[in-house]
Amino acid sequence: MLKDAVPLVRCRRALVIKLRHHGDVLLASPVLVALKAAAPPLEIDALVYDDTAPMLEGHPALSLLHTVGRAWRGLGGRARVKIEWQLFSRLRARGYDLIVHLSEHPRGAWLARALGARWRVAPRYPDRDWFWNASFTHRFALAPNPRRHMVEWNLDALRRIGVQPPPADRRVTFVPGAVAEASVQARLAQAELEAGAFLHLHPASRWRFKCWPADKMAALADRLAAAGERIVITAAPDAEEKKLVEDIVARMHAPCVNLAGQLSIKELGALAARARLFIGVDSMPMHLAAAMAVPVLALFGPSGELEWGPWNVAHEVVSSNHACRPCGNDGCGGGKLSECLTTLEVEPVLAAAHRLLERRVAA
Repeated sequence: MLKDAVPLVRCRRALVIKLRHHGDVLLASPVLVALKAAAPPLEIDALVYDDTAPMLEGHPALSLLHTVGRAWRGLGGRARVKIEWQLFSRLRARGYDLIVHLSEHPRGAWLARALGARWRVAPRYPDRDWFWNASFTHRFALAPNPRRHMVEWNLDALRRIGVQPPPADRRVTFVPGAVAEASVQARLAQAELEAGAFLHLHPASRWRFKCWPADKMAALADRLAAAGERIVITAAPDAEEKKLVEDIVARMHAPCVNLAGQLSIKELGALAARARLFIGVDSMPMHLAAAMAVPVLALFGPSGELEWGPWNVAHEVVSSNHACRPCGNDGCGGGKLSECLTTLEVEPVLAAAHRLLERRVAA
């Protein structure tokens, strides 16, 4: 038994902090599930950036969701102090016994000290100074083998304090909500589509070096459409992502439903849940589809599928055999284009799509 395990029976409230991007926050959601399963009476709050809040809103294990505004940095001194103090006051009023910090963000160290929680856990970074190290009662190790899925890495925070989550509690949870469900249902009805009668393609990422070329994605969509599949394409409201989708649609010969830039994150999850198959790249929507238990076909280039692949869902990852991948670079030589993706042909991706579709029919 772990000698310094945290006695969760003595904890009334816990705060989980994940100040990163959308996909990072979603992949931290199993921490809420596992912590609640280990201590059902425990009230669990979370602190995330305001734009990532939809990833956890409505989570059944969550009591309160607090947010940090990304735009706060641009506020004047007095306004910044006021809004920061308001957040701190709300957090302090909750009286946390346990803080679980899941990134390298320095705010977590300051809050761990200032909020006075009895138990505080965070990653052990070898290059951190005495302030970081002294701010936490428990620090969990970075895996000797870095090729560990981020879900497991997040859950290592709980393992460090004596919680060993069973596989059933290591699930990523996303709740679209009734409003998003109704909105997507109406959109599908307008397009004369039913749930389970279309494929969801999300070809874009905020990082262009993770994307497959437009001509190849268009060719894939046409081949699938020729086999009788209806295609729905989505992208974020970002101008570059919408431009990529416009390029793909312009190259396609088959019709499709183009919803690029039209859906909220909640609606994106509701749409994915109704698809027969999700096809995309290493991105938040790929994780979202996996959370909705939809089979996922993911194209990976410079990022690693062992760390960031679809979690706990039927899936296939298609990648090249370049010896240098995954390199983690923003394109070859930092040039924003990844040869491991630009040289990836349509045939292996199409074959993977057919395998997943056949597997779903057989199930």
